[in-house]
Amino acid sequence: MRKPIIAGNWKMHKTRDEALQFVYSVNMKVPSKEYVESVVCAQSPVLRDLVKRQGDNLRIGAQNMHYLDSGAYTGEISAPLLEDVGVSYVIIGHSERRAYYNETDAAINKKLHQAFRYGITPILCVGESLETREAGETDAFVKKQVVADLKGLGSEQVKELVIAYEPIWAIGTGKTATAEMANDTIKAIRNVVRDLYDEETADTMRIQYGGSVKPANVDELLSMSDIDGALVGGASLDPDSFLVLVNAAVKK
Repeated sequence: MRKPIIAGNWKMHKTRDEALQFVYSVNMKVPSKEYVESVVCAQSPVLRDLVKRQGDNLRIGAQNMHYLDSGAYTGEISAPLLEDVGVSYVIIGHSERRAYYNETDAAINKKLHQAFRYGITPILCVGESLETREAGETDAFVKKQVVADLKGLGSEQVKELVIAYEPIWAIGTGKTATAEMANDTIKAIRNVVRDLYDEETADTMRIQYGGSVKPANVDELLSMSDIDGALVGGASLDPDSFLVLVNAAVKK
């Protein structure tokens, strides 16, 4: 059985006080990490404050990082710093990073290797545009991303990483892939991993769905055979909403 993981991606939201208040609100209410991994990924300036205050069943993640240890890269954040801060997860290759900051699969691959080098679990995001979906090319497009992004990683590393399938057309739009559509694509991703590695790796690795996940649709999404959790944007900003989502994963 794969343990579900619900990760909130706060994006560019919350001040320090708001972020701390959120953690204080959910710390004692999130389910045991024995049943579900509950994660919030915040802006980098507040990561240390949140890690210091995370409860036993809540973990903190970053939203991005560079693939080099250090250097003249103004505005970036390094893996050594994230390790020192104590974060557990880092989102890699979110569609907004790919679209707005021109992140390539080659750079994303380097970031995955760097995350493992420093003991940080990456959440790798993949997904297609509406045009690709309507052209019937979703599986081929996502396969190309997965093959390029995982290049050079060993099976033990792939077992540990989390993939988030997030159709670009469903992010922040209110549109959501049907549970069946999401599950079918996630099955296709798992088959790519099976072909690249082996049955055990594919069956062990967790794959989330991301794209307008909210309390109203999380139960249906998590009831699917291959969906192991959710990467959640707006619905993760409210403590009560976040708690509904992580508790839904316990029932999976």
